[in-house]
Amino acid sequence: MSKKLYKKITDELVNSGYIIIPHAMHNSLQSQLLTEAKETTNYKKASIARAVNKQIDSEKRRDSIRWLDRDDGAQSEFLNFTDGLGKYLNRELFIGIQYFESHFAIYEEGDFYETHLDDFKDSKNRVVTIVYYLNENWVNGDGGELVVYDEKNNFLAKVAPHADTMVIFLSDIFPHEVLKANKIRYSVAGWFRLDGSVS
Repeated sequence: MSKKLYKKITDELVNSGYIIIPHAMHNSLQSQLLTEAKETTNYKKASIARAVNKQIDSEKRRDSIRWLDRDDGAQSEFLNFTDGLGKYLNRELFIGIQYFESHFAIYEEGDFYETHLDDFKDSKNRVVTIVYYLNENWVNGDGGELVVYDEKNNFLAKVAPHADTMVIFLSDIFPHEVLKANKIRYSVAGWFRLDGSVS
């Protein structure tokens, strides 16, 4: 299954630069990740800049994060999937990916993240973004949608954070935002990097 999914992702990154995949993995992995995300207690407020200029700005971003670990469980299974995808992208597209970093993200009621790019102004290290949603029974009115724009800030897509939905896009091309969540919202967000180090 992974190889077919890797090919599908790679083809769409070449053709359009982004892909939205409902039912991307399997329910047991999503469910296990959701359980771990809910059980985690050491979330930290997310910053809006690289480590050297790290700052908290609740007017722009209000989510909290905790970095994923190799845990011999669901987190490792997800990271094994992304390891394979990174190798596939390198082999097919010669991107030069060296590292994948990812974290749980939790949006409490009222949290949002205004429009931004995932690569930083003074760095081109993040090349491909992955967002994987964990939320069960998400319905219209719960908010928290991901809105993706093109390079000219034209609307491309609005994605509700339904469980087992994955969104992948080129980090330096697509501005995006997270609309205000009306109830607690869980996801995994990650980036393939060229420099081999964590922000």
